[in-house]
Order: sequence, then structure tokens, then C-alpha cells
Amino acid sequence: MTEVAVQTKDDGAMRAVKDCVAGSVGGIAQVFAGQPFDTVKVRLQAQPDLYSGTMDAVRKTIRNDGFSGFYKGTTTPLVGVGLCVSIQFLVVEHMKRTFAQINNTPKGQSPVLSAPQLYMAGAAAGVANSVVSGPVEHIRVRLQVQTAGASAQYSGPLDCIKQIYCGAGISGIYKGQIPTIIREFNGYGMYFLAYEALVQRKMAESGLARSELSSGLVCLYGAAAGFAMWLTSYPIDVVKSKLQTDEFSAESRKYSGSIDCVRKIMKQEGVGGFFRGITPCILRAAPANAATFVGFEMAMRVLG
Repeated sequence: MTEVAVQTKDDGAMRAVKDCVAGSVGGIAQVFAGQPFDTVKVRLQAQPDLYSGTMDAVRKTIRNDGFSGFYKGTTTPLVGVGLCVSIQFLVVEHMKRTFAQINNTPKGQSPVLSAPQLYMAGAAAGVANSVVSGPVEHIRVRLQVQTAGASAQYSGPLDCIKQIYCGAGISGIYKGQIPTIIREFNGYGMYFLAYEALVQRKMAESGLARSELSSGLVCLYGAAAGFAMWLTSYPIDVVKSKLQTDEFSAESRKYSGSIDCVRKIMKQEGVGGFFRGITPCILRAAPANAATFVGFEMAMRVLG
């Protein structure tokens, strides 16, 4: 192997490490900014009979669990989302470099990718991410929907994992994985398409390098990416949450699968059932995803 080939391989490995580290920073920022909104969203999705709306869910969460109730299940996403976002940015950055090579982008020049290329880069990142995000979100939503006290089924993330695995095996841990993959494919396709398209346009108009874009613009574009993801993927997220909070035994579960869940939502709640809980989700989209991209971009600037 030539010296140039070794150096290229080392550069690629170091680039991947930097993508992972910066992604972890973005993921941790996302959890702290978005967890309270996510808790309200999941409770509205999974327990429609308990809450009349967003503010009712907020009031009852405070009354039953205190303000700490909004951060129930945070340990799992704090570890898991950091890993998930690392995977997302590792894969999307790799895909961007791959498409740049296909487009014969000169070395050192910032690549300009087409909308389909940006979408597929994000979709690939989403599918790769689903391997981890499926179980992480399953554990998180089960912890989020339970109330504090003696009636709580799980004492924490590890107890939840143990009980599910002992009762239903690895397939139980991956409950709701099909709608998770569908959501991640389209959601992250739209997510990174929106963000990168806005970044590319601004760079072309202003002549600025990516590292010269202001934090304010990164926040704005990150918020737009969050809106693009959730406005196009929310209904399948409702299906995912309902499946993941359903019982495991055939005798007591409400839904036999994704299609059965869709049918029953339509029959019992109408089209509006697929958008239940969207208000806290949209409110969460701006701060959580702005924090994600600011965390990632700032970390990348530090890492070089």
C-alpha cells in the first residue's frame, strides 16, 4: 500500500471519528432541549383517553410527577440519542462525500449536491440510525407514559429492558420497528434535504464558507429541518408510539401490527388521530433541532 493510500485511509478514519464526536454533541444538546416536549407528545399519542389536549397533558404531568416528570426516561435517550445522532451524521457526511465524488467535485471545494442526492443521504442515515433508535425510543416511550409511584411498572431504563427481554425476547425490544424504519427513511431524508439545501443556497449567495455561517443561521436552518421532518412523518410516528406502548401478549394487546393499528386509529379517532400530539412536537422541533445542528457545527469547527 502506498504512502498516499495509507494517508487517505487515515484521513477517512479521522473524519469519521470527528463526525461521530460532533454528532454526539448535537445529540446531547437535542435531548436537553427537546425532552419535555417529547414527553407530552408521547403521552398524547399513546394515552388519548387520559388527556384532552396539550395543556391538559402538561398540567397532569406536573400534578402527578412534578416538573421532573417531563424528563422521565431521559437517561435512555441521553445515551441512545447521542449514539443515534452520531450514526446519522457519520452516515450522512459519508454519503455527501460519496455523492461529491460521483459529481466529480474538485478536492477542497464544498460539494453542491442535488435534492435527490441530499434526500437519499439523509434517508440512508435514517435507516442506519433506526437500528439503535428503535429500541431506544421503545424504552423511552414506555417510561414516559407511566406515572410515578407504586403503580409504575418499571423502576428505570435497565429494569424496563430486563422485563421486556425476559418476557418477549429481542423481538420485544424491537417492537414497532417497521414504522420506525419508515419514519426514519422519509423523516431524515427530508431533514437533511432541508438543512443542507438551505446551507448550500446561503453559501452560493454569500460566498461564505460553511464554517463562516453564523450560529443564528444554523439555528434557523436546524429549526426548518425539524419542521420538514415532522410535518412529513408525524402520522407514522403516532403508529410507532401506539405499537411501542401496547401490550405484548396476543390476548391483551390492542394492535396485531402496523396495518391493524392504522385501521383502528382511523376507525376510532379519524384522520385527526394521526396528528394527535403534533402541537408539542412542532413546538419541540425548533429548539431541539436548532440545538442539534448548532452542537454539531460548533463541534466540527473546534475539531477542524
